[in-house]
Formats: sequence, C-alpha cells, structure tokens
Amino acid sequence: MPQIKLETYEKEVFEIDLDIAKKFGKLVPVLQELLNDDKPLTIKTINSGTLKKIITWCTYHKDDPLPPEDDDNRMKHSTEEVSSWDDKFLQEDGQAALFDLISAAHTLDIDGLLDVACKVVATMIKGKAPEEIRKVFNIKNDFTQQEEDQLKTEVFTVYYHKILLVILL
Repeated sequence: MPQIKLETYEKEVFEIDLDIAKKFGKLVPVLQELLNDDKPLTIKTINSGTLKKIITWCTYHKDDPLPPEDDDNRMKHSTEEVSSWDDKFLQEDGQAALFDLISAAHTLDIDGLLDVACKVVATMIKGKAPEEIRKVFNIKNDFTQQEEDQLKTEVFTVYYHKILLVILL
C-alpha cells in the first residue's frame, strides 16, 4: 500500500497509508505529490500526540462513508448517536486533548472526526445549567449579576415572542 509521510512541529514523522490520508480533506489535492516525494509534509500546528490520535481514529474509520455534503442529509447524519468506541476514544485523554482533536480535525478538514468530537462536547453540556457548564469546562464567570439578569431577560423575551407566533399562527 502506498504511504505518505507527515511530520509534526516536534519533528516526529508518521507514515500513513494512502487510504487513511484520503480522510484528511486538506491533503487530498496534494496526495499525488506527497506519494512521489520522499520528504514528509510538515504540519506546523499539530503536535505528535494529537496526530497519532487522528491517525488511529482515521484507521478505525477508514471504511466509513464520507459525511453527506448536502444540508438535508448532513442534518440527519449529525443527529446520529456517537458510538461507544468513539465516545471512549475521544474522552480517554481528557478535555484538553479532545479540544486539540477538534482544532486539528478542523485544520485538516476531517469532517467525520470533527462531527463526532463536537457531538461528544455537546453531550457533555446537554441539559446543564450555565453554572454546571462553567464547572465542567473550568470557565470563570466574568458576567456581573446585572449582565446575567439582562441576558436572561433577553432570552426570555425571544422565546416568549416565538411562543406567541406559534400560538397566533
């Protein structure tokens, strides 16, 4: 199987099969050049641990179909459950690693990984109050009480108007 070489900013080189490299949307236009070049492609924004996780995820999902490109099917796809393998794999190294994966998946245009990683984060905050979300992600509350009250009032007003529209229509 033909392979390409990727190098992290830490100078660690990874050789990956062409089938796996095709999951990296950003690489697809230059895959032929990479196959013919003995030098690795340096990825300056991704560390070795994150790239290793990405390669593992792409290897596990190498036979998965590409996510749909049209909006209707993309919405259906985005509501699918996260598999137990993905959930465990994406959360095993903690939140910082998960957010690094999200950033790297976005950078490399790996739609499937980006989608499932964002679903994992969404699951982490689903049904939680703002205070609980701040605690989960260690976010400092920098709103004053007055600002929080104003936001609550604005949100209530928006929902109130939406409910009125539904009732009147």
